[in-house]
Amino acid sequence: MVFLKTGVAAALVASMLASGAWAQSESSNRVAANTDWSVFVEDNPTECWGVSTPKETVNSRDGRVVAVNRGQTLLMVFYRPSAGATGQVAFTGGYPFASGSTVTMDIGGTAFELFTEGEWAWPATTSDDAQIITAMKRGADAKLTGRSGRGTQTEDTFSLLGFTAAVEDAETRCSG
Repeated sequence: MVFLKTGVAAALVASMLASGAWAQSESSNRVAANTDWSVFVEDNPTECWGVSTPKETVNSRDGRVVAVNRGQTLLMVFYRPSAGATGQVAFTGGYPFASGSTVTMDIGGTAFELFTEGEWAWPATTSDDAQIITAMKRGADAKLTGRSGRGTQTEDTFSLLGFTAAVEDAETRCSG
């Protein structure tokens, strides 16, 4: 599963989804659990990622909280040495994002913008990935706010308890 910062995002998303390693429930290769974050490893190609599910989710439309059906919602940082992916942040909201929309990621009052395609969102550059990872290591939680193609606003809050241990473990497992 790799989101390279190139113009071929659609092809990469399609290949990621076909790889089978795109969600924690799709992999039986969990190798560590660090409080609210888990680490998974897949082979062929080698991929390692730290992943978490939200602690709180609020869905609203026209200012009112609504019940909606969503797929798996995950925040992850992953490594795929063969593709040069070293610490890539990705978020899946469990629904198709509104076309042309972005997701706002707030960590301790610092906002980051993630670009969307389909059900996935990620930072624009590897520099953005590095800044977000640094903020996540220092923060207590990350709130991701997105908008679905149906106009529902979603706010997913992820605990960052155990993030540093998980992401460092994933990086170590994929660096050797």
